[in-house]
Formats: sequence, C-alpha cells, structure tokens
Amino acid sequence: MEKKSIVEILYILEKEMNIKFPSLYVRFLSEEVQDKEPYELITEKEEYIYIYNIYDIQERNDVYSIQNIEPNYFLIGQDGDIGYFIYVKKNNESDNIYSLDLGALGSLEMNKEATDIYHLGKYIE
Repeated sequence: MEKKSIVEILYILEKEMNIKFPSLYVRFLSEEVQDKEPYELITEKEEYIYIYNIYDIQERNDVYSIQNIEPNYFLIGQDGDIGYFIYVKKNNESDNIYSLDLGALGSLEMNKEATDIYHLGKYIE
C-alpha cells in the first residue's frame, strides 16, 4: 500500500469526524503499520498491544462508540479490554498515547502511557 493513500484516508477521516490526527501517529501508521495485520508492539511491562491498521481504525472506533463517549480521543489499538488512544481534538491534538479499560470509558480519566506512538513499545515480527 502506498504511503500517500493511507495519508489520504486519514485526511478524509479527519474531515468527516472534525478531528485532527497527531503528525507522529500519521507517520507511524503510514510508514510502519500500513496495512499489516496483525501489527503488535510489546511494551517495557511485557504487554502486547495490537495496533489497528488503516482498514480497522474507523470500524473499531464505531464498534466501541468511542466518539460518542470520549469525542476528543481516538482508539488506535488494544490489549484485551484495555484500549490505547490518541487525543484528536482539532487545533489541540497530541502525540501522547493514553490507555483505559474500554468498559470505563467516560467514567475514568485516561492514563498516559507514552509521549508518542514510537515510544509505546517495540514491533514484534
């Protein structure tokens, strides 16, 4: 898959959802993840995180109704019941990665996990 087409898909999502993806996430998704499935990272705590590819991100956000509950966050990956999120509020987007139990959305504060997607974990081949 071409890098440009992934960027174009993200741009369309931004317009449709009135959000802004952080630049490092756009780069990571277009250069690293692309259309790979699965794309897994392992954290320093030895937790395995499944990072959604370009074809899964919108569907996973729709399934969990993320934008209805947490409109400024976007689900980018998962480890069991734990979701991993980026902050996508337009003109205030952040490269920080957050986590939260998907059952606690809207009732608990997000936990900061990393300063950006590149510091979340290492790719498992």
